[in-house]
Amino acid sequence: MVIDAVEEKKEIINRYRRLLRKAKPILEPGDAKLIKKAFTISLEAHKDMRRKSGEPYIFHPLAVAEICVEEIGLGTTSVISALLHDVVEDTDIELSDIERMFGKKITRIIDGLTKISGVFEYGTSAQAENFRKMLFTLSEDVRVILIKLADRLHNMRTLGSMPRNKQLKVASETIYLYAPLAHRLGLNAIKSELEDLYLRFTEEGVYDEIMGKIDDTRASRNKFIKAFISPIKDELDKLKIEYDIKSRPKSAHSIWNKMRKQNIPFEEIYDLFAVRIILDAPLDQEKSCCWQVYSIVTDYYTPNPDRLRDWISTPKANGYESLHTTVMAKNGQWVEVQIRTRRMDEIAEKGYAAHWKYKDSNSTHESNLEKWLVHVRELLERQDLSALEFVDDFRGNLFNEEIFVFTPKGELKTLPNGATALDFAFEIHTDVGARCIGAKVNQKLVPINHVLKNGDQIEILTSAKQNPTEDWLRFVVSSKAKSKIKDVLKEDKKAVAEEGKEILLRKLKQIKVDPNSQMFEKMRAYFRVNSQFDLNFKVGKGLITVNDLKRFKDYKPASPIKSKPQINDARTIEQEISKAKGRYDDILLIGEDMDVVEYKLAKCCTPIPGDEVFGFVTVNEGIKIHRSNCPNATELLANHGNRVIKAKWTSQHEVAFLTGLKIIGTDRVGLINDVSKIISEELKVNMSSISFRVDSGIFHGEIMLYVNDTRHLDFLIRKLEKVEGVVTVNRFDSRNIDSANQEKVNA
Repeated sequence: MVIDAVEEKKEIINRYRRLLRKAKPILEPGDAKLIKKAFTISLEAHKDMRRKSGEPYIFHPLAVAEICVEEIGLGTTSVISALLHDVVEDTDIELSDIERMFGKKITRIIDGLTKISGVFEYGTSAQAENFRKMLFTLSEDVRVILIKLADRLHNMRTLGSMPRNKQLKVASETIYLYAPLAHRLGLNAIKSELEDLYLRFTEEGVYDEIMGKIDDTRASRNKFIKAFISPIKDELDKLKIEYDIKSRPKSAHSIWNKMRKQNIPFEEIYDLFAVRIILDAPLDQEKSCCWQVYSIVTDYYTPNPDRLRDWISTPKANGYESLHTTVMAKNGQWVEVQIRTRRMDEIAEKGYAAHWKYKDSNSTHESNLEKWLVHVRELLERQDLSALEFVDDFRGNLFNEEIFVFTPKGELKTLPNGATALDFAFEIHTDVGARCIGAKVNQKLVPINHVLKNGDQIEILTSAKQNPTEDWLRFVVSSKAKSKIKDVLKEDKKAVAEEGKEILLRKLKQIKVDPNSQMFEKMRAYFRVNSQFDLNFKVGKGLITVNDLKRFKDYKPASPIKSKPQINDARTIEQEISKAKGRYDDILLIGEDMDVVEYKLAKCCTPIPGDEVFGFVTVNEGIKIHRSNCPNATELLANHGNRVIKAKWTSQHEVAFLTGLKIIGTDRVGLINDVSKIISEELKVNMSSISFRVDSGIFHGEIMLYVNDTRHLDFLIRKLEKVEGVVTVNRFDSRNIDSANQEKVNA
């Protein structure tokens, strides 16, 4: 590639000036000088570096700083930190140099954004360790995570230039951690874009199809909206109040989610778009103005009583305020209408940063986020969690919708959707939770696992004799309750585990097994436990005996490579493949190269030739092949990206692979006969099982059959769709909960 240095320099200066223009409204005297200093240092530090796209590296920090200003609404400190966020990690500049030039605050933010270097203990997750480190800084300064989200957004926007396995890893981390985090901080616009970009890079065909259909329906949609809002506009004009009416379709990801969850095509999604009415109302009149507009909308269109959402009286925990209603248009189409003020709209789009702008006028909403940050601090103080357990606990409440309930004295409490009486007890106090024996919900006696609903009033009943049990973990959904129950249980288990640790070391010595970290990792996989603590506990309880340990010592897992190298990560595997093939082309070939690399097909997603797949290096079972859209893929890729290896089908033996088809339609005589004829007689496909049930004239069929590849399967689906009475035919995975859980243990 020929690089025009003069043009490139001109473009860098243009981008820097654009950043300054956008930051101008927030700059204090002297700020521009500091930003210039940070830009100069970053430019020099990254001068010889280029991104995968071939662009100069400085484009990235400049873009991140611009997102911080324009899309999140952050100030000078964040702009400087964004410009410098990669220099400590990628260059010779150290944190002490940053502190000398820019002070402690900026240094602390950059430290939070700098990945931990070095070798991690075998079996742990570098991604999880770095995420925990970043959150340590978040608990002191929320700007760390906001800059990290800006960094992630730009990386996702430019992901097209990365190799395929990196795309899957980064996209999975994004949907697993960063999109839920953006949601929790109220950054709705960024959350939606991250989700859409995830879909674009993991399910490109699906993404293109949905976007194409959104484009195809634009003209008719615009015509419909114009007619829909016309009478509302006339009434709003009489109110003498400034307003905007916007309409936008749902994001591709939310449409895809709905299609999957409800198993319906694009055409059957009735609330494809929302009409948003934004008012310029004084703070003290916001609520009454919104309800006035609601009254106007429902004068013209009939509302669905089950679809009214009042987040103005009780905002969501992430500060979101809006009035939502779904109304029936004149043509029989449902339309979602969102009514909010300019202030509410800015908070909905820009989230946490916008709260600071309005905090003097409306501090109660900031307090919801503050409460959440307090919870993050509590979680960080728990030293007994591994990084993976921490990330799992942290994710637990990121995406949950909330319910609002009351104490006997009328105090409002916010809990995750699905919360039980026991969750509420732990929300009041740990001791109340630990001694809870039941509750009175709206004066009616209920057990501890009773699921609460919006508006319930709860009184907790306690007993001094009550003690938490393992079962309680199944009765709670809030991470606060889960962690408190685990704490109480762990105190009881600690003594047993300590004793178990001593017994284990003694027995391993007797059978001459070296107790190193790698051996313990294999032991945890062999005995199917998630942590060393659980292993020690099982030994202490006598659930793992000396005979079990001897069997473990004699156990020889099938080696994934004939030369039996040490499996640590994907790189080790790739080097071995390279040696075996005599060349290096960065791809694990499957099919005719089976004599080079043995592998297993993951039971959780049953890949077949033609599927897009990746290889995952497991602890005990060599390489497992997963579909890219496997239910476990996101978690494996997000937490163990270093163990992912490229894989693709390069040749297809005439081998049959088991897969499943789900058929739904209207029942009629001879239908099952027609379906089985096409499969076994016309297409000569072998079936392993077939089951049909009929409910009120609708039949549901599940067929397990053997196909050669995805083309073979697609051809079969098209044939079956033409059978009279058949409405939908979809592939499904022959997975079960055990196989999905086992994949996680083996990871």
